[in-house]
Amino acid sequence: MAFKPQSENESAMSEINVTPLVDVMLVLVIILLVTAPLLTQSVHVTLPKTAETTANVNEQPLQLGIDAQGLITLNKQPIESLTLLETTLKDELAKNKEVALHLYADQAVVYRKVAEVMATVQHAGIAKVAFVTVEE
Repeated sequence: MAFKPQSENESAMSEINVTPLVDVMLVLVIILLVTAPLLTQSVHVTLPKTAETTANVNEQPLQLGIDAQGLITLNKQPIESLTLLETTLKDELAKNKEVALHLYADQAVVYRKVAEVMATVQHAGIAKVAFVTVEE
């Protein structure tokens, strides 16, 4: 801090010396840069080697449709009841654990019917569900 001799017609110096503040901040930045790599924790393991696998891209998602009258179809085959739909979906899930489902619902169908079908899909255990819409 700089001092000025005080005389009768000079006022006190009101400037702040920022050099020590900058020095402290630079030291803190250097400490941060040095300690940051040490804070990243990782577990070093040797992973087992396996044969390369390819995804089965030929698998088509199931197509579940609900028309305006509430008729349910699975892959264009009519389904009479929700219990039959659930057992069919469970069978498909048993064949392929990564099965996906595309839901085609008519815009005139009652929301309650869509909710019932979605609950049935959830009870069957299918997690990959997509709603198919038409772009306007």
